[in-house]
Amino acid sequence: MSRTRTLLLLTFFTFCGLSVQEDPLKDFCRLFGHQTAVVDRQLYIDGGYVNWSPVSDSSINYTSTWLRNGHLDTENEGFPQESLLTKNATVPSVAGGILWPDTANKILYSYGGEYGNGQPEDYKMWYYDIVYNTWNVSNSTETDIQRAAWGAGATAQDRALGFYYGGWLNNKSVPYYASETALSTLLIYDMLADTFRNETGPDDIPRAEGAMVYLPTGAGMLVYFGGIQQPYGNSTIEGANMTDIHMYSIFDNKWYTEKATGDVPDPRRRFCAGVAWSDDRSSYNIYIFGGASVGDGVGFGDVYVLSLPSYRWIKFWPTDADNNFDPTGTHHSLTCDVVNSQMIIMGGQFTQKTACDAPAMYGQHGLDLGKSNPSQAKWATFNPSLTTYQVPAEITSTIGGSGAGGATALSPSPTWANEGMPAYFSEPYTPSTRAATRALTVQTSNPTSSSPGTSSGKSNNGAIIGGAVGGSLGALALVGLIGFCLLRKKRRDKAQAEARPTSELPADGKSPMAYGSPLESGHTSATYDGSSTYFGAYSRNTAPYEVTGESSPGLSPYGSPRRSEFSGPPQEMPAHGLRSPHGSVAMHTPRSEKDHDMNTVASQDARADNWFTQNAPKK
Repeated sequence: MSRTRTLLLLTFFTFCGLSVQEDPLKDFCRLFGHQTAVVDRQLYIDGGYVNWSPVSDSSINYTSTWLRNGHLDTENEGFPQESLLTKNATVPSVAGGILWPDTANKILYSYGGEYGNGQPEDYKMWYYDIVYNTWNVSNSTETDIQRAAWGAGATAQDRALGFYYGGWLNNKSVPYYASETALSTLLIYDMLADTFRNETGPDDIPRAEGAMVYLPTGAGMLVYFGGIQQPYGNSTIEGANMTDIHMYSIFDNKWYTEKATGDVPDPRRRFCAGVAWSDDRSSYNIYIFGGASVGDGVGFGDVYVLSLPSYRWIKFWPTDADNNFDPTGTHHSLTCDVVNSQMIIMGGQFTQKTACDAPAMYGQHGLDLGKSNPSQAKWATFNPSLTTYQVPAEITSTIGGSGAGGATALSPSPTWANEGMPAYFSEPYTPSTRAATRALTVQTSNPTSSSPGTSSGKSNNGAIIGGAVGGSLGALALVGLIGFCLLRKKRRDKAQAEARPTSELPADGKSPMAYGSPLESGHTSATYDGSSTYFGAYSRNTAPYEVTGESSPGLSPYGSPRRSEFSGPPQEMPAHGLRSPHGSVAMHTPRSEKDHDMNTVASQDARADNWFTQNAPKK
């Protein structure tokens, strides 16, 4: 009998333990290739890929089938506490897509992305209703829109428009698509009319995996740079020169290209970006973090700033003053969300490490854009009370002025490439208020969401196991428990069979997914204050450019003394190599009155790729 009971116990742990290991919050290890957006005081995280602990070169990338939200005013280890929201198996879970938030109507529109495995469905515009915690399909009658992945996008909240430039069409995003195709057009989605339209890009060159942000200047401008491009009309891919800054005027649908100078970063893909600006709007400062190399290379773990309208690149971190850091903590396939003067950097792949990514904080890290914490640290925990951006000395030393603004460098060097561009920056911007076009119910609680203490998948297994082992249950009771676990596992697997596919690539940082570029997401409430949001999404209707196996030579990371390779065994890569998740987003949310301990800041040991908390000196 004891032998039978032992076998039953082993079986019990085998089958019941499987469900315990896959709680997206309690068992968080890594997340990448996801989409993010901010509405009011909530950060929403959807899709992408997850790795469970322990991570190794042979770990499997599982599709993340969950929609999570981070409560900006509820602290967990110095960052927003996360919980789970409704998402059933019929809703696609993709990597490399975008969330366009409609902050007035409290809706998240999901566009683009790749299916982890299986056949992608014909295109539908899915959206998440924040008020009612439900997923729905748009009534749009558009029939010529295809799902693209790994492009760059942004949202203009005052105009209720979503934008997506570049990206890839392939058989993981479009049903039965033969050859992978890069795109050169700009897709525009009108949230109120529920319609799409295509506009030309700055030229006919197909691009993907760059970054795009929205600037509240003039009547609204889009800024795109970075990623990869195919300039020769064939499958040859090269890294886009980071001096080429493409600007799109929303008012008159015109593209302009200006040249940036300064401390120009190396070409990169799969990085993330967010934007902040001075009170007088004399400078718009676009922060970028991390990224993957184009071709062979270790990637990047640094921070640069592109300041406009001077078009100057400035290295923000690490600098000589940050002599306790080493820029080897390469990180890509992540998202950036700017909330007032702070940027929450979430998830991503570490190309040189197999450690989990800050599991207690669900992979969240904080960049204080204006160094407003007491110790003036660049990396700090999230403070919901910080609402004012101060231009840091690292930027004013190049563009002039002070923390409040007053920049004196107001044009590129040596001069403008387009004589009409100065008018877009000199024209006053007036924030507008966009009212909701539907009735909104005030939601005081969300009974269907679950926090780490109550999340499904790990509810009371500990109590069950303790009762089975420590109590007087016999073999019959164990058989019953095993049957219960098997039934629960069967139901769970059935519900998630299509939504949690595995990737064919290992988890060592060579996977093709990384929205990031920075998936920019984030927005404000119905009163639009000029915040920007960055995402990746995409369109079609372009001349096809087939991508085969050619690629450009590898580029070593900026400032690296030597060239190094991605760690991990050889593996098959998509024809265009690493694909970045585009998406960074800058936004500004209403002030919170909640107090926060500003004596705690987060720092990074870049050599060990570990994050830790340290106490800042009290003043």
